[in-house]
Amino acid sequence: MKKLALLLIGFTFTLAAVAQEEGNPDDGKKVASLQLEDMEGNVVNTADLGFEGPVIISFWATWCSPCKRELNTIHEEYIDWQEETGVNLVAVSVDNEQTRGRVPVYVNGVGWDYLVLMDPNGDFKRAMGVNNVPHTFLLDKNGNVVYSHNNYASGDEEELYEHLLELTEGEKE
Repeated sequence: MKKLALLLIGFTFTLAAVAQEEGNPDDGKKVASLQLEDMEGNVVNTADLGFEGPVIISFWATWCSPCKRELNTIHEEYIDWQEETGVNLVAVSVDNEQTRGRVPVYVNGVGWDYLVLMDPNGDFKRAMGVNNVPHTFLLDKNGNVVYSHNNYASGDEEELYEHLLELTEGEKE
């Protein structure tokens, strides 16, 4: 009887997870408020990034090839995106204390113009419901999650850009 009850509970959670994935479960969710450090050691509150327009938050790591491909691809278009939409990108490194030192070396080597925050304990990652990287969120100017995407394949940046355009067009109306 206990096995049957546990099986039913597990099945219920599985159905809930599947139902949640059919829509965008992050829509309407607010960005979590935590204190993280940038690469220079300055403390930044994740809920008060000080940007006036939309924000892309991308969780990544130096050991994650798809993460670096995504952020490097966006970097090629970033200035145009900023001029057109006013977007700012925040790259949140989930490198732990052992690999954290590689972050500034990599970022400076590729010349990213993004704000890079360090989340070595994974607190922000957990608060945002990120299970694996890369994971990218698009926030409106009020800090509401309007789009979320996990993993990266070539062309995903175009989908992100389309959502960004929809968001900024909607704010102009």
